[in-house]
Amino acid sequence: MTIDFSYDPELQEIAQRLQSPDGEIRRIAVLALADFDGDEHAQLFIDALRDPVSAVRLEAAKALEAFESDAGVAGLITALSDTDAAVRATAAQSLSDLKNPSSAQLLLPHLSHPQAFVRVALLRALRELRVAASFSPALAALADADPAIRREAIAVLGYLKHTDALPALTQLASADPEPEVRRAAIGALGFASGDSVLPALLAGLHDASWQVREEAATTIGKLGLHAAAVELIDALHDAYWQVRLRAARSLGRLRTALALPALIETLRHEISNLRKEAALALGEIRLPAALPALETAQHDPDPEVRKAARLALEQIHIANA
Repeated sequence: MTIDFSYDPELQEIAQRLQSPDGEIRRIAVLALADFDGDEHAQLFIDALRDPVSAVRLEAAKALEAFESDAGVAGLITALSDTDAAVRATAAQSLSDLKNPSSAQLLLPHLSHPQAFVRVALLRALRELRVAASFSPALAALADADPAIRREAIAVLGYLKHTDALPALTQLASADPEPEVRRAAIGALGFASGDSVLPALLAGLHDASWQVREEAATTIGKLGLHAAAVELIDALHDAYWQVRLRAARSLGRLRTALALPALIETLRHEISNLRKEAALALGEIRLPAALPALETAQHDPDPEVRKAARLALEQIHIANA
């Protein structure tokens, strides 16, 4: 497409360089073009997506992140099938930064694309746009054979917070063969209300993958599921400290007195991050029975633990004044 840039000699000169037979000159011209404000030259980036030199296409895909026109979005969708992996990845990144919900109408028709990479990129872009029209295709994508697509579909549904997705998400949280999919599903359950998802989260606390157990401990705290307090206390003895840390944090959010002995024990753990989380959780629970252990923790060798202990002591004293 020929565009008249006679009103701006510098822009006109860059447009001319984009027609150079030398690919490196064209690439540098794309970089120079990216410094210009306004949308009137966006078509030049779109045209550059068809350049025979992949380095030129790559720079054009990067630049189009800033232009959310229909033509720009369409060009990036096409670039998802580029022969160069770096161009494909850059186009996917630019699409994931879309902000205008109206762009979803351009993405949705391509969710049946035969390439899994394209479908993953489109779902990731739709997640950020949070449009209701993406609910049904995302729900259908939960049955896709590719775990990466199932994971991205879960993210879309988690952002939409539509309760009709809960049965499918709960099923995946417990039964999907891929740990990362189970983890994503458990995280997405964080918008649920009531105890309807409790069985799936309790199962998650006993999952073979520690990352799933970690996510389950986190989600239980977010939802304030007091019925899971005993299982969370057990999780303070998980083989992985990451799970213990999230369990301690969630027990603090639940403010359950049942956790007091186990959290006081955790205050003596060799890992300082666990001692810190235990102190913070005891402060949230705010029971005087924790005072002696927290006073001792004020002399912990780690300054972050000492700070957490002081904060917890203050919380308890204020709550019981």
